[in-house]
Amino acid sequence: HSMDARVQTERMMASAEGRPEFSVVSPVRNEAENVESLVREIAQALAGRAFEIIFVDDSSQDDTRARLFALKDKIPNLRVIGHRKNAGQSRAVRTGVLAARSPVVLTLDGDGQNDPGDLPGLLAQLNRADAPGDLGLVQGRRDKRIDSGWKKFGSRFANNIRRSMLKDSNTDSGCGMRAFKRDAYLQIPYFDHMHRYLPALMQSEGFMVEERAVGHRARQHGQSNYTNFGRLADALSDMRGVMWLRKRRRSPGGTDEI
Repeated sequence: HSMDARVQTERMMASAEGRPEFSVVSPVRNEAENVESLVREIAQALAGRAFEIIFVDDSSQDDTRARLFALKDKIPNLRVIGHRKNAGQSRAVRTGVLAARSPVVLTLDGDGQNDPGDLPGLLAQLNRADAPGDLGLVQGRRDKRIDSGWKKFGSRFANNIRRSMLKDSNTDSGCGMRAFKRDAYLQIPYFDHMHRYLPALMQSEGFMVEERAVGHRARQHGQSNYTNFGRLADALSDMRGVMWLRKRRRSPGGTDEI
């Protein structure tokens, strides 16, 4: 009951201040055939709530941006932000988070493989009344991945290496579906590919991380912007960087204004 009252209060405050209760961010590049149905699904899954949808177009070469722009009339809480140059998925997520007008951000990939129906559950877990005060991130976990065997192998291999090197106890940090506190995310240093290491980076900044099972769907249109070999080469270099960042971190153990 107290949870209902708290959520109700938060929603009333958000609408009174004219700001959304939460922001949904999706990075996209060359996903023209996927974006319209994805925006509509997000809007439907969260109907009745005060939220904004932010799609960040990472300099697509197809008509992704034009299709998103055309949707703004039909879905007034949709915002479209375009990169002038291709800057990668992590930068697109960061662009969306910086633009977000809410303290809570939900992210999902723009290829349609994440199910927007899972967004309310991620949000509820992050915002629940008995959540630990330092809970910064609820990370999605794809229990049944709908991908080629080769892609699943590459992902499993990278996840195993990451877990053994970073000891972050997270089983699927490559899943783009997550809910987090915006201020927690903005305390983490930015670097390319950081979106794959969010649980480890959040933990090293002193935040608690939880997981939640989410669905996964087959890609309907277009093709992935990644290859296994490209991802693995980047991963080894990135993990060394994450380990260095963690080693160089110094925590004040909390702060007090006196």
